[in-house]
Amino acid sequence: MAMGKRGDRQSGMWVATTALAKAPSHPFYQALNRVLSRERFDAFVEERCQPFYAKRMGRPSLPPAVYFRLLLIGYFEGIDSERGIAWRVADSMTLREFLSYELSEATPDHSTISRNRRLLALEVHQEVFSWILAVLTKEELLRGKTLGVDATTLEANAALRSIVRRDTGEGYQEFLTRLAKASGIETPTREDLARLDRDRKGKGSNKDWRHPFDPDARIAKMKDGRTHLAHKAEHAVDLETGAVVGVTLQPADRGDTQSLEKTIDETAEALAASFGDGEEKVAEPSEELMTELVADRGYHSGAVLVEQVERGIRTYISEPKRGRRRWQGKREEQAATYANRRRTGGTRGKRLARLRAEKAERTFAHCYETGGMRRTHLRGHENILKRLVIHVGGFNLALVMRKMIGIGKPRRLQGLAAAALAAVLMLLRAIRRLTAAFMRSGYDASATALPTLHVR
Repeated sequence: MAMGKRGDRQSGMWVATTALAKAPSHPFYQALNRVLSRERFDAFVEERCQPFYAKRMGRPSLPPAVYFRLLLIGYFEGIDSERGIAWRVADSMTLREFLSYELSEATPDHSTISRNRRLLALEVHQEVFSWILAVLTKEELLRGKTLGVDATTLEANAALRSIVRRDTGEGYQEFLTRLAKASGIETPTREDLARLDRDRKGKGSNKDWRHPFDPDARIAKMKDGRTHLAHKAEHAVDLETGAVVGVTLQPADRGDTQSLEKTIDETAEALAASFGDGEEKVAEPSEELMTELVADRGYHSGAVLVEQVERGIRTYISEPKRGRRRWQGKREEQAATYANRRRTGGTRGKRLARLRAEKAERTFAHCYETGGMRRTHLRGHENILKRLVIHVGGFNLALVMRKMIGIGKPRRLQGLAAAALAAVLMLLRAIRRLTAAFMRSGYDASATALPTLHVR
């Protein structure tokens, strides 16, 4: 057989539509499109986005339904940047079909996606998130009674070496050089600056330093122990179903007791919008919403417990070891603390604590590890939150897909095929072992053979 060689060839100027290559559609995206069409997603987002577009003239824009589908692709494909989403869509026939783009049409580039993100308000993205929660409500995948709250850090799109002083505006190296000269070193070397900086206290204080291009980023310690500029993402999770019912983005140096109030307020609004009211009522909640709150010890404080009592919420917040406390003038905090201590020490409280750790950490793993959003590629909390709420909305849609077709992400089909093949191979090996053991036991096939019938 002669070896073939790849040669240059000139493509034809015209190609018939029937001659275009067509890949088999991905069953996951087909099912997802059926869900979105059944719930009239396109009409909903077009109505909400209409005020942000010109009525008579303007350049052709990216349809809102396509824009939000692109952000959902970021979650389902685990792509962190809008540039990566644009490249993936241009390269995939399946995603082209999901977005209703023909092979002869150009798909949106990253600048078009980012322009639409800047054009549409944050409130529109939050309404889409509430719309997804309404879909979960119809599918009976949302209860909203027992909520677990937890937070994680997201790496900011900013470098520590670029931070500047809040008071003088000088960079880190300039600041160290000035300190070295003030201490008597006229021409400090790199080793001198490193030695001077090593023993200096409070060198990473957010009160003294900021990033000039991302003021919302804060110096914080990441989950892997690195110190980096970061943001804080906080989730409120329905512990009965695993759905994320509230998500906020806050400064990374803000304590859990301070960030909880904003998350609870956002969650209350999202839950109210998901069930609807009046003529647009989606479903009647089977029980009262937001009656129980489960959190770890970082959220424990007397003020937080009293505030939740005023909201009518029972708390199951783990209590840190602080030693004996004095309650003079803090009667309400004392009563709330003792009641919370009794609940967390009970059987139900311990079960809810384990459930919170499982369900909340699962949302972080899906959204930020396999989902690809552990590092942000945008700057500014409002900008990042626009992408984040739709990304987390994709996680909620995955719950609907898991109920419909048994998988929550398109790549799970690859795992299912491998698992099915492994199960068949294991079954064949088990049959072979049983047959060999049966034959070794002295089984005589001729002794139990059926009698031969002779027909005259």
